[in-house]
Amino acid sequence: MADPLTKAASQLRKGVLEYCVLALLRDGPRYGVELVEELSAVAVMTTSQGTIYPLLSRLRRDHLVDTELRESPGGPPRRYYTLTPGGRAALADFTASWPLFRDAVDHFLAPAPGPSYDTENLLEGT
Repeated sequence: MADPLTKAASQLRKGVLEYCVLALLRDGPRYGVELVEELSAVAVMTTSQGTIYPLLSRLRRDHLVDTELRESPGGPPRRYYTLTPGGRAALADFTASWPLFRDAVDHFLAPAPGPSYDTENLLEGT
């Protein structure tokens, strides 16, 4: 049976990965392998090229990123991804929504206060 923590982390990663990619592109163009390496620097965000390239293709189709081919110092040209104005707007929307969403989830995850008993009144009632 799979570790539930691993399953939870995987589901959370799927939900936020595209916004993490947009955030990485905020400061300038990057190519796919570079994005995988940056994401993998944080253990719970580790992903593969098999995940990142389909995501980048979807972001391109959705007009959130643009691409350009650049010569590589060693090897074939690399496809660099940059944020479009739509990508910046999507990232800004997520950035504004995330704290509210995180706080809402934290609210439900916080332990509920246990029942408080007034032991004096309980004893008097017997």
